[in-house]
Amino acid sequence: MSDNRTTNQYTQTLAARPAVATTDAEPPVRHVCVVGGGTAGWMTALLLSRSIYGPRLRVTVLESPQVGIIGVGEGSTPWLRGFFDSVDIEEAEWMPACNATYKNGVTFKDWSTKPGFESYFHPFASMLDNMTMGQFIHNAHARLNNADVDAHPDRYFISAELARTHKGPKPDRNFPFDVWYAYHFDSTLLGHFLRRKCVERGVRHLERHVTEVLLDERGDIDRLRLDGDDALDADFFVDCTGFSSLLIGKALRTPFRSYSDNLFNDAAIALPSPLAGPIASQTVSTALKHGWAWKIPLTHRHGNGYVYSSAHSTADQAETELRQHLGLLDADVKAVHLKMRCGSMARHWNRNCVAIGLSQGFIEPLEATALLLVQRTAMALVAALEAGDLGAAAQDRFNAEMHRHFEGTRDFIVAHYKTNSRTDTDYWRANAANTTLSDPLRELLGTWLARQPLIGGLQKGRFGYGFSTMSWYALLAGVGVFPDEALRPPSAAEAAYDPAAVDDLIARSALNFRDHRALLADIPPRPRGRTLQIYQW
Repeated sequence: MSDNRTTNQYTQTLAARPAVATTDAEPPVRHVCVVGGGTAGWMTALLLSRSIYGPRLRVTVLESPQVGIIGVGEGSTPWLRGFFDSVDIEEAEWMPACNATYKNGVTFKDWSTKPGFESYFHPFASMLDNMTMGQFIHNAHARLNNADVDAHPDRYFISAELARTHKGPKPDRNFPFDVWYAYHFDSTLLGHFLRRKCVERGVRHLERHVTEVLLDERGDIDRLRLDGDDALDADFFVDCTGFSSLLIGKALRTPFRSYSDNLFNDAAIALPSPLAGPIASQTVSTALKHGWAWKIPLTHRHGNGYVYSSAHSTADQAETELRQHLGLLDADVKAVHLKMRCGSMARHWNRNCVAIGLSQGFIEPLEATALLLVQRTAMALVAALEAGDLGAAAQDRFNAEMHRHFEGTRDFIVAHYKTNSRTDTDYWRANAANTTLSDPLRELLGTWLARQPLIGGLQKGRFGYGFSTMSWYALLAGVGVFPDEALRPPSAAEAAYDPAAVDDLIARSALNFRDHRALLADIPPRPRGRTLQIYQW
């Protein structure tokens, strides 16, 4: 989840945007060509089509019929809700078309071996959390000082209760608190849906294969040679060609910064399974021998997969382990094997090209941040175009911002592995022993182990960039990063809060939410004209 400052700015109003603002100013470029479709390409094109320049900014998406969509990423962060609000698309339109479900958060299972902390739920924010977050943080610090109080995050947040009881995150009309939520979806269908919306809104779509990227005398991209020896000219290019990084990497030779020294996973397997019983409203991430397995509920099936390190497991061993985990060892279901490259380009904007999606970089999907990074990069590109400044200083600011987003996300993911307490395989022992950490992450973990509050450092941006106080405390308390010392009875001050009162508040609040399956059958329109403050932490 994004940091609280950005969250509050981004979600001040969930009303539909007014008609897209326009300007008489000339756009700094006339024609932007997005190379590559998929979710990243079509999200970018849709945002570009909503720029203040209107139809004077031509947008073309060039999609190769020879290149398939990876299409296994099936989860998002709550920011995707803001994307659909900003482009004025209702959930009742896009969710059924993409077999989508709601996501209250993520359960992390078996990442810890500490008694009472073998599983925890990473919540998404709610206005109601302002009434319980203080108690959670208070108890976490009391527990850091060995007081015997409940510092597990699951009982303190409404979204954890909704996930536990298979409820959706949209409350009854009379309930005054909004809950932030994300989605699960079929990523291939989402790409197809966004393509249709783009074409409806004037984006040009060409199904052609790029055979060569031609540069001009300055080293900028001049045009693309297509199959059949045709050429396509544009002023500015967006590289959405996936891991091949056809433009930013191969043509412009932008260096790649690998994260392999602190993110060991480089492979994944995807395997669907039938859906039976209630439709869950959470992702489940279960630690296995050499990585972790995801379980994502869609309206028609479960999406499953295993993200693992090929240095610790062969592909065949990993597939067998995943099938055993799912009870599909003898099932006639084909698995899809993928290779991953974790890291980012040294420049996300290089010359007259911006890379978005897998072409710009990738951080493994543990917290479903891929589309969040796509969205942030595309929004930053639109902002640069609308500012009318595409010069070197603007490019440097853009690249610095994207690096900060990628590195902050990397640190949050690395923290999951660093804080694990499993000792059953070399993989988990190596992750816990890893000392290749960024300085901000070292400071954050050091602050926690010194039993000091994280809030000041998070709010000042010294560490933990991109993720909220709630997220960091849920992670560290959730896996039980507390002293291995005997607990003592709490003092009166440490026992100031009655956990039963929190339980009662959350249980009674949850009565205002419907069963997830029932909600999906009757999705209400988003609220309009209502200003919301999501949370203060």
